[in-house]
Amino acid sequence: MDSDQHGRPASTSRVGCAKAAVAYAVAGVVHLVTAGLFLTGLRLTVLGFRTFFQPWIGLLLLGMAFAMRPRPGRLDPDAPTVREADAPALFALLHRTADIAGVRRVDAVQFTPDFSVSVIHYGLRRRRCLVLGLPLWAVSPPQQRVAALTQALGRSAPRNVRDGAFVGTALRSLTAGSRAVQEGEPSATPPRINAVALGAAAVADGTRRFDARSRKSEWLLWIPRTALAATARLLLWLTEPAARRALFEADDASARAASSQAALAALRDGRLARAVSMEMHRLAVEKRTVVRTHRPAAPQEDLWDMLHAHAARLRAQDMPQPSGPDAPVSTGNGSSALRIERLTRAPQCPAAITLAEPDLARIREELRVPRQTVAQQVLRDGVRL
Repeated sequence: MDSDQHGRPASTSRVGCAKAAVAYAVAGVVHLVTAGLFLTGLRLTVLGFRTFFQPWIGLLLLGMAFAMRPRPGRLDPDAPTVREADAPALFALLHRTADIAGVRRVDAVQFTPDFSVSVIHYGLRRRRCLVLGLPLWAVSPPQQRVAALTQALGRSAPRNVRDGAFVGTALRSLTAGSRAVQEGEPSATPPRINAVALGAAAVADGTRRFDARSRKSEWLLWIPRTALAATARLLLWLTEPAARRALFEADDASARAASSQAALAALRDGRLARAVSMEMHRLAVEKRTVVRTHRPAAPQEDLWDMLHAHAARLRAQDMPQPSGPDAPVSTGNGSSALRIERLTRAPQCPAAITLAEPDLARIREELRVPRQTVAQQVLRDGVRL
């Protein structure tokens, strides 16, 4: 039986291509419906004043079109942002990893306090920005940093239609529209009305009428909310084979760039996310409440070094992971375990990119200001757990 490069039967690849084609068709219908809602609503609002109801229907359709409008991505204004002129050594590394992954190079890098790394598109021209979590960068050895960067860049490959301009925009519009018309949260406790208070009967009657109007509006919004959510789930299901294929290709590119061992270690280090976040939260609370410094305005330079030492202790507590084609795999959730198993069974690759000590020193100096800024944000706002 014929197989593709990932070991799947050719029939499975054909099913994935068919699903991708249907996903494009569904996304096209979503964009056409959005445009139709806008044009019809605009026509009824502007030209429909011959009757009382047409302008109101037009406003309702315009509201639906506004909720489903395409939303170009935007950079986080609160996150530190660097460009190639600010960090030439970092961008030289990113350009090399992007070339190995076969994807377009990034235009900017933003830094966050999350244990993650991803690529987003921003602006009408869909420029690419790498969103790099400094905890992940701080606790990872150099080769695992290369592996994590290559994996993130590879996941945004053009073959991943879920992240593309046409299908991805439709999926984001459906998700945002579904949230816009989602059911409101019920009140935690009903209002307590004193029966002998002045105007108690009027307050109780107004409460009943308000609840009745709320129930009617929820029934009116149930149809568009259900339709939007169901279409979004359909698009997710149709694009799942392409997203999985892009994930596997990103892992392969990561192994070529940083070595198979580094790629496997980067995947296994996903288990550290919760523990590192909790330790960062503990350090932030400790520095705010226990540690007293003679220079309160100075940034906490040692936060990332302490996280690195904590992650090293966590790795040392685990038993060494066997490697090789006959090694058993039982790490992480189903998706991570499958990815680790693929890389373990595949031919082992040497590193195409190695970070020497001078390169690491230059990148560390380029990230000095973002490290200080994110550390100050963590100490000020805490950590989302």
